Amino acid sequence: MKIQVKVNGTTHTSEVEPRLLLVHYLRDVLNLTGTHVGCDTSQCGACTIMMNGRSTKACNLFAVQADGADILTIEGLAKDGQLHPIQEAFWEKHGLQCGFCTPGMIMTAYQLLQRQKRPSETEIRHFLEGNLCRCTGYHNIVKAIQHAAEQMA
Repeated sequence: MKIQVKVNGTTHTSEVEPRLLLVHYLRDVLNLTGTHVGCDTSQCGACTIMMNGRSTKACNLFAVQADGADILTIEGLAKDGQLHPIQEAFWEKHGLQCGFCTPGMIMTAYQLLQRQKRPSETEIRHFLEGNLCRCTGYHNIVKAIQHAAEQMA
């Protein structure tokens, strides 16, 4: 099937198998490997992207379901060689260890900070419930998001 999607501001037209998952389309067809495949069951959140302004787990959708969509991946956050404030905050506040969950965490935080300029620690932890980290214990992830909120305010 033929699909057309806008990813990180660039329009892509592709022929895809109807059963191709969106996460595999992004990684294998568009070569945007920042979106990770962690579980294929939407449990871990490593594949979180923004689709039409909402955080979405890309392992939960077929690429054909994204036809006509506007998608933002972790690669699209940085502009002109400058990291997004959320990316900077994860770096500065040590919000990652192995880094596998980091793209999904950052994309989820991106939506949260678009909705709420100064979320509380409780609100951040609640918003991150769909994202699993097996290394950090979330403390520095929460601190990174709080720092990003301060920087973006």
